[in-house]
Amino acid sequence: MRKLFLALLLVLLAAPPAQAAPYKRTVVYYQTQYSNGSTGTYVSPLPLLQRNTGVTDVLVAAIHLNADKIVHLNDHPPAHSRYTQMWKDLAAMQARGVNVIGMVGGAAQGSFQRLDTQFDTFYPLLADVIRKYKLNGVDLDVEERMSIAGVRRVIDKLKADFGSGFIISLSPVASALSGGGNLSGFSYDELYRSHGSKIAWFNGQFYNGWGSASSTAGYDRIISRGVIPASKVVMATLTNPSNGGSGYVNIATLKTTVRSLIGKYPTFGGVAGWEYFNSLPGGTSAPWQWASQVSAMQK
Repeated sequence: MRKLFLALLLVLLAAPPAQAAPYKRTVVYYQTQYSNGSTGTYVSPLPLLQRNTGVTDVLVAAIHLNADKIVHLNDHPPAHSRYTQMWKDLAAMQARGVNVIGMVGGAAQGSFQRLDTQFDTFYPLLADVIRKYKLNGVDLDVEERMSIAGVRRVIDKLKADFGSGFIISLSPVASALSGGGNLSGFSYDELYRSHGSKIAWFNGQFYNGWGSASSTAGYDRIISRGVIPASKVVMATLTNPSNGGSGYVNIATLKTTVRSLIGKYPTFGGVAGWEYFNSLPGGTSAPWQWASQVSAMQK
């Protein structure tokens, strides 16, 4: 019996982290690893786990594929000593079933142009980061023009290299999911029709004039098109009015919207927050509270 118990224990310890629920996700973008600039205080993501917030996915931002062929996580290579504790903390979260996903691109230009036009040079650099830090997936935040053939090639190669369980999400502005304004240069309807089975979900940006979390209207427009199902549309919103522009919605208003969406769409995809370190209502002293309240409002 003792040998059997030990064998079962080894199997459990070797098992990969549990995947997030197929919908009603609580997604947190984690870009500011140090408050008050590069010499500030380290902002650990661990309270998201320790406080039982229900967070399902942490999106580590932002990975840049630079022209000099040196990959950066924000302003430093991922192997920089400033990130040593961060990678340890994220690994601890993975061990408890939280997905750690690398966000590629964002507002900084160039990464996707390089993947589009110099794939054989720059894709291996991204793949090396995924392997080294054992990422559960990548979030493709394409905020520059890219061909649809290029983004399909990236998705296909990621799935071929890292397997069917590897998570691929994308983060278009919300209007791009309903046929409106788009920063990516390709049609998300077309992409979903060909590659929807390989895309775990979309973090639609419902702020900065591209959509709003103050009502269900923008989300309704996406679902009414009949292309992308609610289970794959996550409502991404600002967690603090100082985080990147206009369209902040307080937690009480967000709760009203989310509860209404769940009433309409029982497989509602979830909520994402940009970004973690100063999330209200807790602010910098308790940023985990945002995730906790978002998880609660989806129950």
